[in-house]
Amino acid sequence: MKRFILFPICFLALAVPVVVLANGAQGGFDGVISSIETRYHVHAERIPLIGLISFISHKATSGGVSGMQVAEIDDFHADVDGEELNRMVGQKLGSEWERVIRETSRKGNSQTLIYMHPEGPRMGLFVLDLDGHEMDVVQLSVDPNHLNESIAKYDHHHRESDSEGSRDDAEN
Repeated sequence: MKRFILFPICFLALAVPVVVLANGAQGGFDGVISSIETRYHVHAERIPLIGLISFISHKATSGGVSGMQVAEIDDFHADVDGEELNRMVGQKLGSEWERVIRETSRKGNSQTLIYMHPEGPRMGLFVLDLDGHEMDVVQLSVDPNHLNESIAKYDHHHRESDSEGSRDDAEN
């Protein structure tokens, strides 16, 4: 009987540190937001009903966009070292994410970071945009083939109008 009581106690003694350490080593979108809140003493507002919005965008784009997460920080008045912000975001996202764009204004009050990583046939996008006193952070998953098809539709119409204009010029 004592063994049966000892087993749950040992399990809890081992499980509690694992859970605490796992929460402390939070990565990805939530890890980035948590680090920004801690480092710059700000509070990120999560967009209400983002799960529903993500579902609707998935349906509206025929699967082109999904898994949307959005956070907004208003009244961001801290001085931001672009190198530090870039390093912090890169560490929290992890090595599977690759930074493709980093833009910093001359005064340093605007920062844009865009990271990507493959998700099988899809592409994960992470965008952090600090503009003055507002920071927006967005993560989503896109289907590059679907986006290429959508872009090609507009490109096709543009070529038709160019070729029609060329014929009109040739006839005159």
